[in-house]
Amino acid sequence: MPAILPTERSPLARELSATAWLAAPLVLGQLSAVGMNVIDTVLAGHLDRHTLGAVAVGTNVWVLALVTIIGTMMAMQPSVAQLHGAGRDGDIGSLFRQSLWIALPLGIVLGLLIALAGPLLYPLIGVEPELVGDATGFLHAVAFGAPALATTFAMRGVSEGIGLTRPTMYFGLLGLAVLAPLGYVFMYGPFGLPRLGAFGCGLATALVLWLQCAAFAVWLRTRPAYRGLHLFTRLERPDRHAIGELLRVGAPIAVTLLMEAGLFVAVALAIGRLGTATMASHQIAINVSSVAFMIPLGIAMATTVRVGHAAGRGDREGVRLAARAGLILVFAMQIVSASLLAGLPHGIAALYTGDEAIIALAAQLLVLAAIFQVSDGLQAAGNGALRGIKDTRVPMLYTMVAYWGVGMPVGAWLAFRADMGAHGMWIGLIAGLSVAAVLLNWRFWRHATVRRAAA
Repeated sequence: MPAILPTERSPLARELSATAWLAAPLVLGQLSAVGMNVIDTVLAGHLDRHTLGAVAVGTNVWVLALVTIIGTMMAMQPSVAQLHGAGRDGDIGSLFRQSLWIALPLGIVLGLLIALAGPLLYPLIGVEPELVGDATGFLHAVAFGAPALATTFAMRGVSEGIGLTRPTMYFGLLGLAVLAPLGYVFMYGPFGLPRLGAFGCGLATALVLWLQCAAFAVWLRTRPAYRGLHLFTRLERPDRHAIGELLRVGAPIAVTLLMEAGLFVAVALAIGRLGTATMASHQIAINVSSVAFMIPLGIAMATTVRVGHAAGRGDREGVRLAARAGLILVFAMQIVSASLLAGLPHGIAALYTGDEAIIALAAQLLVLAAIFQVSDGLQAAGNGALRGIKDTRVPMLYTMVAYWGVGMPVGAWLAFRADMGAHGMWIGLIAGLSVAAVLLNWRFWRHATVRRAAA
């Protein structure tokens, strides 16, 4: 009988495995990050309806600064990945130090803007007057954490870009573990301490962001894997070329994320006009959706790294293979996510509050969230692949069209003209995300096909 030789795995199978191993810590890290929002929401929801509404409004404004920071600093991930793929690790330390000239000023400026945003909540946005005071307190406190967030993402870009993703998971879990007790103490005021409510929620979040930043810096400084990068040897003067290149890649990413986050924020603020109970129900549903989105986002970030490595070494087929693996993994995970949201909406909503009216409406919105899981995941995967080849400007325009040319107008018309309320706004989300998924993936595969034909 002839010997049976082990079958060698196909290139796609190897790429799926490599992407999954790279993505797993990123997914856990992203889940930990959004888990902080879940903890804030749960603590606020069990305190009282008013605090939940105030934290919901404040969080939706804070998200605008958060995604601007994250998007801008996400330029580090593909930039480092391409340097690493090209065997130019010696240039990574200098790039990192130049990124700090972006991170710190950006964090300070956006932190100040967020701290000053409170008085605009009612006259410009129309938030219920009873929520403005506590929402403003939340913003004053959480704004303190903006510079720490920006610096952390600069460090994450270095680590993730060279394929070391576990620190993202470690420090995400650290933040999650610290926020729960810290948030409880500040918000509820046990042991005779003052009860700070929404302000305490923002303060706890800001302190955790600084803790994560300090811990990440110590990790990069002391771990042998980063020693050859010389990250902290000196601080050069700003290099306009290096900073300009990072902003060329990062600014469109920031705008892209703002287009999506801005859509969700605009939807939330519009729903805020429908009353506190409706706003609370929406906050629960969007919070759950944010948790679910962290899985495709983590896979998309791993796809960016894998595509970036292939692009850096000039491997065009590797670029396409990495993108294909990312799409397959995202599609599979989103089917699971959609099934859970559609099958257990009431049980999930009940984890956040005991208010039956809020649970009933939140459950209906979760069923709509289940519908857009696949399109939301696929647009993230397409964007991740495009970022890996530093293609960020055209995707920015696509998201503008999808989210603000389709999603918001459709949602607003259904909600307020067709009297569908919150349900109409969520149908608008489905429309916008679906258009984005088609456009972004068409962009990448058209780009990849053209390059292949020219090769």
